[in-house]
Amino acid sequence: MTRPLSARTDSTLPSAVETITVTAGPEAAGSRADRFLAEAIGSLSRSRVKALIIAGAASRDGRPLSDAAEAVRAGSAYSLAIPAATPALPQPQDIPLTILFEDRDLIVLDKPAGLVVHPAPGNLDGTLVNALLAHAGEDLPGIGGEKRPGIVHRLDKDTSGVMVVAKTEQAHRALSDAFATRDLERDYLALAWGLPLPSAGEIEGAIGRHPADRKRMAVVTRNGKPALTRYATERAWGAACALLRCRLATGRTHQIRVHLAEAGHPLIGDPVYLRRTPAAARLLPAVVRNVLLAFPRQALHAATLGFRHPVTSQPLSFSSPLPADFVALIKLLESNGE
Repeated sequence: MTRPLSARTDSTLPSAVETITVTAGPEAAGSRADRFLAEAIGSLSRSRVKALIIAGAASRDGRPLSDAAEAVRAGSAYSLAIPAATPALPQPQDIPLTILFEDRDLIVLDKPAGLVVHPAPGNLDGTLVNALLAHAGEDLPGIGGEKRPGIVHRLDKDTSGVMVVAKTEQAHRALSDAFATRDLERDYLALAWGLPLPSAGEIEGAIGRHPADRKRMAVVTRNGKPALTRYATERAWGAACALLRCRLATGRTHQIRVHLAEAGHPLIGDPVYLRRTPAAARLLPAVVRNVLLAFPRQALHAATLGFRHPVTSQPLSFSSPLPADFVALIKLLESNGE
């Protein structure tokens, strides 16, 4: 297989495109056309190349190629016309962002609590995606043929902290693989009711939809996905509550919240998994107890994120300080909670 031999703009197509031509070497003979082109181009996924072939954007030796599974012929020249990315459906919105790092491939940011990551029913705008389109929309080469940022992981609306977002298809694919294989480091800080014993350890249990409430997740015995959370106690206020550092060995929906609640230590302020006033709350002075019980969100913060750059492989590490409302809880506990 050879690398792309040429790249040009073809004005005969409906919109400006880059046409890339590659010549198949003997080693590529017999492989699928979409796989061959994806590997040769390097910046597009096989599914994206397949879609372009089906759409009529490919040719072999100057003749149309419409079968993505066609066997590659050694010595043949394969061309693929890559359309310009179309505007994303979500609209750009000028929402302030705290950017920790940015280059042509990715953005690392500090997400505030209260910001939804992606438009969805009930939150069609005012999301992180809307903000990113306003911040970097003109610089986005496009992912899957659409001019949009690549969300490779999410934080719940009311969870704060470090996130990474892909700007290119190559970065999106590499970062998605890193999250899928856990080839990265992520630490969370969680303020939980009670004092876990032992002070450091693991919580393991498959997570799936709650059998009676489909809006919640739960530790289940059937139809769940394996999940493992490691924790260590950073600070404790008697047996009333503790600041925990949690590290995910897997990445399931609501994993830390579900595992800690299952272990009897739900997060302070968790509107979903804190179902009743915990017994540990009675160990605190009333003035402190009432403030903690009234905290309006789960006390969970993505404190650190480390990974290899998806293009250069350079090790990167980022951290985010606890937000002001989280800090205020700790100060209150330190001054009145013991």
